[in-house]
Amino acid sequence: MGTTNAPAGAGDFALEARGLTKVFGGFAAVKDVNLAVRRGAIHALIGPNGAGKTTCFNLLTKTLQPTAGTILFEGEDISALRTADVARRGLVRSFQISATFPHLTVLENVRVALQSDYGRAYQFWRSLKAVEPLNKRAMQLLEEVGLAGSAHLTATELSYGKKRAMEIATTLALEPRVMLLDEPTAGMGHEDVEPITDLIRRAAQGRTVVIVEHNLSVVSSLCDRITVLQHGEVLTEGTYAEVSTNPDVVTAYMGGVDES
Repeated sequence: MGTTNAPAGAGDFALEARGLTKVFGGFAAVKDVNLAVRRGAIHALIGPNGAGKTTCFNLLTKTLQPTAGTILFEGEDISALRTADVARRGLVRSFQISATFPHLTVLENVRVALQSDYGRAYQFWRSLKAVEPLNKRAMQLLEEVGLAGSAHLTATELSYGKKRAMEIATTLALEPRVMLLDEPTAGMGHEDVEPITDLIRRAAQGRTVVIVEHNLSVVSSLCDRITVLQHGEVLTEGTYAEVSTNPDVVTAYMGGVDES
């Protein structure tokens, strides 16, 4: 974790939300959320069931359009932009590419992401020679996530933890400046959690990461700053030591860890 406790200015934030609100029918799932993610930090969104963290995450990644409020990426208002538009600017959500091609090899999945990044739409009929230049970079990314030895397996042949590693590789292929991860350890056995946590830590070098994560032990070891949501609103924000001892947070979690 690479941040300091020095006061941050407006230019220090990679991603901001101001008055972010999302209403479904008459129900406000997210209400007037203010969030400032410092450049180079790993910032977590946590909260008990129904807190609004997934909706907030989907708003930040432009999967949903806000009812009200503003989202700033590197100081630019991106509130009205689509997911693809913000991805081209370097705001990339993980786990949105590889699942599209479960029967392609691991190498091919990463290469698809590279083709997208280089403006080359994936075409099954393109000659192998035409995409050969991307294979070297794809292998470099697979080495970074520890999957070089699995490059020629299909995605369906991978273990759950390795699928998540592949998904991170496809995200890194898009050269994100801000990488958003939606519950990256969800459904994992204990043996996979630590390797994926270490992988996220390595992938965060030189980048900003926003993570929604239910496993608070992962949050405590990985994240610089944590925003706690409850009933769609910000309950508190701070370091893990600060939020974990906050009486309001303890009450919100009913004295337990959110493992849902």
